[in-house]
Amino acid sequence: MINRRSLITALAAAPALGTLGAVLGSAPASAADLYPSNTALYADPTLVEGVDYGRRYRRHLIDDQGPRGRSSFVRTTVIAPHGGGIEGGTSELCLAVAGYHPAGLAPTPSAGPTHDFWMFEGLRSAGNGELHVTSTRCDDDVARAMCGGSLNVLSLHGCTTAKAGLEPGARAVLVGGLNPAFRRYLTEELAAADIRAVTASGEEEIAGVSSENICNRGLLGTGAQLELTAELRAAMFAPGKNTRPERAANTLPLFWSFTTAARTAIRRLEADQPVL
Repeated sequence: MINRRSLITALAAAPALGTLGAVLGSAPASAADLYPSNTALYADPTLVEGVDYGRRYRRHLIDDQGPRGRSSFVRTTVIAPHGGGIEGGTSELCLAVAGYHPAGLAPTPSAGPTHDFWMFEGLRSAGNGELHVTSTRCDDDVARAMCGGSLNVLSLHGCTTAKAGLEPGARAVLVGGLNPAFRRYLTEELAAADIRAVTASGEEEIAGVSSENICNRGLLGTGAQLELTAELRAAMFAPGKNTRPERAANTLPLFWSFTTAARTAIRRLEADQPVL
């Protein structure tokens, strides 16, 4: 059980949710990244928002005006920091895990629940990899605010099997982040859906174990990160339709099996978190 005293203690223990470290530049930028932060990317005059990149989010209203009632904290925010054409399929998964059909954004399932979501997307026809900003350097104001106001953050990413340290062709998910309960629920639910789940290890970008990683910038200073291999993501969409314009309307059963597994893990985690 989480009460407000323990929550305040957790907040105090997480140094400004990593903000100070980001300001001081203690998180190393990825050597492969062209931009050291989202702020630097947004400041590039050669890039045009809506043409080169886009940002999408949905934040639910929390209304606490009555003297006798009290709204709880936002439970979970789902994010895709490298969506669109950067790590293909993660935008669509972010929407679906948050409870919205990626084609049209209808609540799916219609009875909910829905979660807050945020994503950064590469919109180019080619060269979207240049827009990748490593997760420890994600300083988008809306992303920071949404994650910082949530108990839990689930961050969705794509990787290659070589980056994941897996055999070529592997359809797998690497489960990382600093929340052990969240990692366990995700691993169990993915396995129950017959989706290979592997504990992430090695470099921070894959394991998600830095306090400055955007997945760990929630109210509790912990979260979860899922890295899906390219082969797994490709198998979630109809053959020949695994493109940014076509993916949303051409999902396969594996896409929804993954979505259901992630949503079930979120439900189990939230059930452990009655906030007083």
